[in-house]
This record gives sequence, structure tokens and C-alpha cells, in this order.
Amino acid sequence: MASLYADVTGPGSEWATRMAIADFGGKVLGRPIELLVADHQTKADIAAAIATKWFDTESVVALLDVAASSPALAVMNAADHRNKIVILNGPGASSITNENCIRTVVHYTYNTYAVAHAVTKAVMDQGGKNWYYLAADYTYGHQLAADSAAVVKANGGEVLGEARAPAGTSDFSSFLLKAQQSKAQVIGLANAGSDLINTVKQASEFGITQGGIKLASLGANINDIYGIGLDATQGMVLADAFYWDTDDQTRAFAKRFSDKMKKMPNMLQAGVYSSTLHYLQAVQAAGTTESDAVMEKMRSMPINDVFAHNGHIRADGMMVHDMYLFQVKTPAESKGPWDLYKRLATIPGDQAYQPLSETRCPLLKK
Repeated sequence: MASLYADVTGPGSEWATRMAIADFGGKVLGRPIELLVADHQTKADIAAAIATKWFDTESVVALLDVAASSPALAVMNAADHRNKIVILNGPGASSITNENCIRTVVHYTYNTYAVAHAVTKAVMDQGGKNWYYLAADYTYGHQLAADSAAVVKANGGEVLGEARAPAGTSDFSSFLLKAQQSKAQVIGLANAGSDLINTVKQASEFGITQGGIKLASLGANINDIYGIGLDATQGMVLADAFYWDTDDQTRAFAKRFSDKMKKMPNMLQAGVYSSTLHYLQAVQAAGTTESDAVMEKMRSMPINDVFAHNGHIRADGMMVHDMYLFQVKTPAESKGPWDLYKRLATIPGDQAYQPLSETRCPLLKK
């Protein structure tokens, strides 16, 4: 609620959840729906303690969002011991549905595999063959860089190195200098939130991008592009699961959201809205909040709403849906403060996510 991810999740995700509860009618199975909110400060131990308390003493039956990968893995462990449902929207690590998969966990909005593959392939198609990574030094950043590097190597490119910066770093000059000295054509930015904003701004200030090196943001969010500005981000290619200005339905949702939050919703907040509705619909269909029965309904019911069309939850817990490749508009192309993207391609869900044939999920081992 007050960390580097507060803008992209935080209060906006809470409001999106409250919108979904209101749209569902505020009750399920004749009982009022109560939402508890806490700030884990992006720390795994605090997240685990909150989840344990909620599950054991507050009668919480499902936990949503979580906002970062390291806290998510800690919460997943607490949930697994209690057979509780966790639906993840902010966290991105692809290990969540691989070696760390749990039968009551759904990875809903996106993962590092989907965004890294889409962006890396697009940049390589534009001629960017040699890469250097600047990664956030925790689970999400490590996984994002690794997923991208696999695409680089598989397509005949070369990874020249990687620097890791602690979360919350304010001065990225030494990391950017190492990247520049590597002579890489592309600096892959495997970070997000305020870390990403500071990295891109400083790369522009130091003249790195003006010198011909391309920045490839593997985890950019529309809030990041808005915060950095079009002058520094124009032409950047990024992958996203949701854009507020796609159609009448997304624009109506965005207006309701922005009337309260004074900004447009991003994919994580739209995903929280969608996953809250899907969970409540599954509880209604199951006639119980018992986790196994609800999970069965969640997997069997297709997802069609403002966030996803024909989405479905696989056996490994991944909610499979289309992803989109966008390019950031130039200042001249933009017609307003949040008019930031133009769509380059739609990536069907069955192509966007890791195929089950490659899974490391122990639930699916033959």
C-alpha cells in the first residue's frame, strides 16, 4: 500500500475489488462479503504472518492480489497447509505455476514467461540480438531476466551479462554504466514500479538511449509509462493483458475506476476485479466456500468479462488468456494524458503462456 508497487497495485487494487463486490451484489450464499486489506510492505515474512492470522483467526476463505512474487510464495505456503485459495494478480514469477505450483493457487493476470517472451521476440525481430540485463534483485526480477534470456538464446542472440539492483534503489548510474560498457544492443529491464521509472529516466539523463542502445522493458505497466512520460518512452514495445481504451466496455470500467482513483486502471487492477468476480461466481455455483469445490467450479467456468475473453484456468493454476503487444505512442500521436498505447499484435492465450508440455509443476508430473 505504500511501497514501490503502491501505484500499480495498492489502493487501486483494493478499489477494483470493492467494485467487483458491489457489482456482484455485496452478498454470496446469503452472507455479506467482507474484504480485509493489509500492507505486507513487500516483505515475505510479514505477508506470511498476515495470511496465517487471517486464515487461522479471521475466517478468511480466499486471499487475492498479494502484489509481489516473494510475498506471494510465502503466502502460498501458508495457504497450502490450510487448503485455502489464493488468487495472484500482482506477482509475476513463472515459477508460481511451475516448481512452486499448488492446487489451490491461481495465477490470474500475467506471468514473466508471457511478457518476457512477447517483448523479447519483438525486440529481436527489430534487430536487437545482444542483450544485457538490469534486474531487480529478488524473485520477480530474477525470473523475468531468465525467461527473457531463454528467448534470446533460443533465437540466436547473446546475453552479455546481468546486473542486479536491490528493490527501492534510487541511483541506477553504476548499473547502467555496466550495461553500457558491455556494448549490448539492448538493455533488458527486468524491474517494475518506481524502480523501472527511475531506471528509464536516468538512462535518458545519461544519454544511454540517445547513443543507440535500446531499452526493452520486460515488466512495464501503463502507470510506469505515464510516470516516465512519452518523451522518454515513445516507441518502447511492451506486453500487457489489458488496456483501458480498447472498447466501450473497458472505457466504461476505466471511467468508474478513475472517478475514484483519478487515474486509469492497469492490467493488475483489472485482473483483481475480474478474479474477484470469478471467485464469487464459483462460490455461488458451488453452493459453498469449501476450497476444493470452489476450485473445481473456477476451473470449469470460462472467464468472459472486461478483462478477459474465453479465459480458462489450467491444471497448473495459470489463467490462460490473450496477451497484447503494444508500442508507446509519440507525444504527437497522443490525444490525452492516458492515451499512451497503440496495439501491434494480439497473442492468443495458447501461444502466450508456457505450454503444459514444458511444465515443471509437480501436480502434473507423469
